[in-house]
Amino acid sequence: MSRTEATAPTARDSAEPYCWRETLDNGTVVTIRAIRKEDGPLERDFITGLSPETRRMRFLGQIGEPSDALIKSLTDLDFSHDMALIATVEQRGRPVEVGVSRYATGEDRSVGECAIVVADDWQHRGIGTLLMQRLIEVARGRGMKRLFSIDDAENAQMRELAEHLGIKRHFDPGNPHEVVHSLDLD
Repeated sequence: MSRTEATAPTARDSAEPYCWRETLDNGTVVTIRAIRKEDGPLERDFITGLSPETRRMRFLGQIGEPSDALIKSLTDLDFSHDMALIATVEQRGRPVEVGVSRYATGEDRSVGECAIVVADDWQHRGIGTLLMQRLIEVARGRGMKRLFSIDDAENAQMRELAEHLGIKRHFDPGNPHEVVHSLDLD
């Protein structure tokens, strides 16, 4: 699917060591790295550029223009609990975000809720798989035991990605319109 050059992660609680360069089958070079708080404009442009359907699938409901508070919550992370990896490509000499995967933990740092979204024009090119593989790698490296996501039951792309990565799927007993995807990491 791709060729990889990696900068090996070494610190547990920092965004800095997490960076990989991937080459897609079509030759496009994608950088996958930890998000930084100064990535707010990239994240805002990314969310704004998503189709209404893709936004609905990612946020389990419609959202309009992303607020400053939302952007801050998505980019200014406490890396001892949370992780977000963005995929960027160079366009006209500047990076453009084309996907993001993330997890957040609570008090039990061994379990994280994760999410992923890829820009509409970049779907079905392997970016979602790469983002999830890297997120799983980071979670395992941090000693986590399980990742899970809550998704719209109609989200066929997430269903396909989960099947491809061996992630288990079951319906949410409290909401028949949602499914829970779960991956044991040990």
